[in-house]
Amino acid sequence: MGEQSRSEVDPVSFGERLAASQAFTVLFREGMALVEETAGYLDGEGRQEAKALQRNAALAYATESMRLTTRLMQLASWLLLHRAVNEGEMSLAQAKKEKAKVRVWSDEGADGEALVMLPEKLKDLVDRSIAIQSRVRRLDSTIHAGPTTASAGNPVGQQISYLRDALNVRA
Repeated sequence: MGEQSRSEVDPVSFGERLAASQAFTVLFREGMALVEETAGYLDGEGRQEAKALQRNAALAYATESMRLTTRLMQLASWLLLHRAVNEGEMSLAQAKKEKAKVRVWSDEGADGEALVMLPEKLKDLVDRSIAIQSRVRRLDSTIHAGPTTASAGNPVGQQISYLRDALNVRA
């Protein structure tokens, strides 16, 4: 057995492949569309709805719209970083360093009592943003997962382990 080819030595980077996958493309489109939809709502219909709210409800509206805007800007930053990886503008390692500045992990969800007072459209936008945030978290943990515990001497075992991680399958 002579010299091994590069593909036999280096495992496939599922993180880079996943960043370029159809799943990422769909998530990117949905996330950016939600950013645009939210901006349109908050600048138009939402502004009018907020003016009609009672004082406590108006405060809840302001708080939740700020949380929503912050969450969506963080998600958009993450999506744009990984699109740059997909398009070859930066490496996955560079994106990993940059994503440390983006806080998509904040568990600061909407206050249950406050949600009751909010207009239905805002509640819907909050719910959808939290769902996209959850999908980004799962994708992020898969893309940026370190090497698995498969035996270094067993390249097939490593590849199976990478597949399990990419598909979130546990043996």
